[in-house]
Parts: sequence; C-alpha cells; structure tokens
Amino acid sequence: TYEHTAMSEAKVEAKVPNVLIVYYSMYKHIETMAAAVAKGVEAGGGKVTVMRAPETLSAEVLKKLGAPPKNEEHKECGSKDLAAADAIIFGIPTRFGMAAAQMKALLDRTGGLWMKGGLLGKPAGIFVSTGTLGGGQETTALTFITQLTHHGMMFVPIGYGCQKLTDLTEVHGGSPYGAGTLAGGDGSRKPSKLELEIAEYQVLHACDG
Repeated sequence: TYEHTAMSEAKVEAKVPNVLIVYYSMYKHIETMAAAVAKGVEAGGGKVTVMRAPETLSAEVLKKLGAPPKNEEHKECGSKDLAAADAIIFGIPTRFGMAAAQMKALLDRTGGLWMKGGLLGKPAGIFVSTGTLGGGQETTALTFITQLTHHGMMFVPIGYGCQKLTDLTEVHGGSPYGAGTLAGGDGSRKPSKLELEIAEYQVLHACDG
C-alpha cells in the first residue's frame, strides 16, 4: 500500500548518516584529504557536510606565512554544527606531534555541549597531515582522542582493513588510527593518489558497516 511504501521510504531515509567533516588546513593538504574523505562518505551512502575550524591567526600573520585564501564554500564550524551531526570526522594538521591550535580551539569552545552531553555516543574519526613520516602520523590522533573521550564520543579507527596502508612501494602517510598525508618539511609535497585512496576508504567502510 501507499502507506506501507511511505513508511519504508521514511525508514530508509532515517538510516542515512549525516556525516560532518571538519578540518583545519593552512596550506590545503588537509583540505585536499577532506575532499577524498567526503567522496568516501557519499560512496557509502552517507550525507556529507564539509566545514572548517575557525582561524585563530590574523590575516597579517597568515600573509607572512604564505597561506592561501580559505575555501569560502566551506563555512566555519561551531558547536551547533557538531551537535547536529550523526558522526564527525576531524581533519587535523600536526603541530609538534599534536593537533593544530585552531582545531583544539574549536573543541575548547564546546563546554556547553559537554555539560549537556551533546556529543555523547557520536562516532568520530581522524585524518592527519604531518611534515615527515615520524612527525605525528599516530601521535596527532592519539593525543586528540582525549577530546573525544571527554565528550563520550566513539573513536572509529581505520585499522588495517585497507590493505593499501601496508603498501611499501612508496613513502606515504596514514596509520591504523586514520588516513594521513605527508606534506614534506617545506610543505611542497601534496597528497598522493595512494593517500587519497586510503582517505576515501576510511569512511567508506564505516558507512557500509
């Protein structure tokens, strides 16, 4: 009947996860990775929104650092956006093996959400960018898990389900904690095809599950 069909369609629609990808990217490495992660969400049947963490540096400082303009298509993320998502994937560049201050500042502003348990039970993933292979591919994720834990979120690692993580034919980022890219000491290296494929898989397998 029409009623039965409508109810079935409503159930299917309700199962579509609303995934928020929130990232900080000064030189576009993490932004490029975010596009691959978003592709994986869509391929897995999820609805994706891509946003960026608010900048904490002045325009003058960013200019001196040679940072390109922000992608204005990606709006700044706030606490309400985090609360509205069914799952959140954080794109984080490293600073001395830990999350960049801009991403930490975003979480520092979520005291209100913490007070009312606004993020309790939400699945969360992490992908990163580091200058070198030993520059924080794992520690950036590990040290950020404390933020997720205090909010009661469920960390979903990539594990080794993606066999491309074990590919030793080229140097690449990524770990069982999440996808990753290597920017190089001077930031000149861009995410490789392999790294982008791992980033796409990270959420694709989660959506399929």
